Amino acid sequence: MPPFALLDSPPRFLFFTGKGGVGKTSLSAAMALALAGRGKRVLLVSTDAASNLDEMLGVPLSNRPVPVPGAPGLQVLNIDPHVAAEHYRARVLAQLPPAAGDDEVASVREQLSGACTTEIATFDEFATLLADTALPYEHVVFDTAPTGHTLRLLSLPRAWSGFLQGNDRGASCLGPHSGLKMQESLFNTALAALSDPTQTTVVLVTRPEQAALEEAGRTAGELQALGLVSQQLVINAVFTDDVGTDPVAVALQAQQSAALAALPATLRGLVCTRIPLRAVDSVGLAALRSLLAEEAPAPPPPSSPPVALPPLPGLAQLVERLVREPRGLVLVMGKGGVGKTTVAAALALALLRAGKSVHLTTTDPAAHLAMTLAGEVEGLVVSRIDPKLETRRYIDKVLAARGPGLSAAELALLQEDLKSPCTEEVAVFHAFSHLVSQARGAFVVMDTAPTGHSLLLMDAAGAYHRQVLRGFDDSATGKVITPLMRLQDASYTKLVLVTLPESTPVSQAIALQDDLRRARIEPFAWVINRSLLATGTQHPLLQARLQVERRQIARVVAASATPPCVVPWQPVPPVGVAALAALLG
Repeated sequence: MPPFALLDSPPRFLFFTGKGGVGKTSLSAAMALALAGRGKRVLLVSTDAASNLDEMLGVPLSNRPVPVPGAPGLQVLNIDPHVAAEHYRARVLAQLPPAAGDDEVASVREQLSGACTTEIATFDEFATLLADTALPYEHVVFDTAPTGHTLRLLSLPRAWSGFLQGNDRGASCLGPHSGLKMQESLFNTALAALSDPTQTTVVLVTRPEQAALEEAGRTAGELQALGLVSQQLVINAVFTDDVGTDPVAVALQAQQSAALAALPATLRGLVCTRIPLRAVDSVGLAALRSLLAEEAPAPPPPSSPPVALPPLPGLAQLVERLVREPRGLVLVMGKGGVGKTTVAAALALALLRAGKSVHLTTTDPAAHLAMTLAGEVEGLVVSRIDPKLETRRYIDKVLAARGPGLSAAELALLQEDLKSPCTEEVAVFHAFSHLVSQARGAFVVMDTAPTGHSLLLMDAAGAYHRQVLRGFDDSATGKVITPLMRLQDASYTKLVLVTLPESTPVSQAIALQDDLRRARIEPFAWVINRSLLATGTQHPLLQARLQVERRQIARVVAASATPPCVVPWQPVPPVGVAALAALLG
């Protein structure tokens, strides 16, 4: 295994990005610890609302830098999107004239209540770190959110800089333009820092799995198009041990070898580091430091006695619960990389075989459904929400409705307003709402985007719900059904949370459940995917991993209202109808 090349000549800014669940947080923390261990002053920043850096480093996260005990020179900062949004609102409201009345203030605050405001406010905090040359750190290491959100975040400097040039009106989804205009210089400075290879390197983190490698390949190309040309590749959790005769170990190594042999062209020219699969979870300073060590630490001794687990159902039992309903929305949610697409496809095929009318769709921009099904399935309707296509449709619809009757100057301003990057969020929400309504007459199985994107849709549903209800008096509200109300209706929506039996995916799934419950949406079921424990492996390294699995499954059992379903790790990748059907065994 080559040493981590970046440790020899790291730039000031390092971004760790990749498909959810590949180890971005672990590796960014390990890199920050390694740099601090070399005497550097380092700031580790999480831009992920669901970050578990606090659990890994043993320190409460804050929106201000805090020192990490046991790691001199290292501080950690979490950009809390809710705190950032409140600061942004306060700054915009401060721009209002002193004579502004209560109604005007309330109107502005409502304009600033949506998910778009939260996103731009988060980027505002992020951009400050890139632009502030007085920060007392030699290196700033960013643990970014999952890939789709990261690309959105990294595209904001260019998008907003272009949108602000010559635009003297506000973006309708972001409130008064003054809140953006006064940050224009900051955004431009951030863009310059991101695009400068002497200042910034992007570390593409992936695992030796086909889907993760393909997404890393797409990300590499898209980042290069954005001007981020300094990139390196880290392949995490490579199984390098002698497999012996254990069939699970043999199949795992064969899967990884096949995936690495088909490395996407966009990744082949990058400096690449391979990190071996470790026997322990990356929690605690010792485990994190061992990630970049050239020799792996010895596996821990078996716990005595092992964590006791009750008998748990499989995916077939979840299908039995679903087929009792005549129709409904099955919403599959979770952290990126946990297998939502696989689980959604398997559930859709099982419902179809049970004689149900089924529409399988996805809100994920990466859209792996076609690859997972590996061909058309007779009787199954398959679709996806394409953000670019939906945005074009939405813009055409708005211009057709509002364009006639406008003067040339007014039409030009409307067209400029629709160039706002947040128009895409609105367009996707409209398409999502249409799919939700289709579950009145059939099963709609929806593979959602990673958690951050999905919560943006939930936020949009809540904002739309409040907006609609304001237009009705109390006597009429009983006749109004909004998308949020359908999501809250347990007889209409069956929400399935998917996780892996690892600490980060489980922590984030529990946090997602808390967010959903605050919105009065109760999960219907949990699915623990790719369980090695369920395979019966006897390989020593994998056996050591099972201690971690047992603890994480016990956490899910405690958090779930019903016993979670367990899907074993598959020796054959679950691609195609036959392999997906095997998940129900």
